[in-house]
Amino acid sequence: MTGMQSTVPYGADQTMYLVMDLEGPEGQEFQNAVERPDLDSVVADLMAARFCNPVGIFAFNTLEHWTADISKNVAEEILCRCDIDGTAVPEYLEDFVANSLNGDQARIR
Repeated sequence: MTGMQSTVPYGADQTMYLVMDLEGPEGQEFQNAVERPDLDSVVADLMAARFCNPVGIFAFNTLEHWTADISKNVAEEILCRCDIDGTAVPEYLEDFVANSLNGDQARIR
């Protein structure tokens, strides 16, 4: 296993981010969890279409014993970045953003 970079945090107190990505043919989907070390890399990877079908994003910190569904926060950050760039939400993220914001399609356009 030498040469592989670990996503396990080194240090006493770090937060990790888990992207739940649905993969597989329709009707036979399964969730593939992908860890990221920081929130910015999560948003950048989503914007760069590095996930097939993201369905949820969670933050966790094992030292502090907490976890949180941050899907809504990430969807709002995607909207913010699109607004700054003057672009629409990418088509491949529309479902994730709409579902995370409870179907508020008006905010996506």
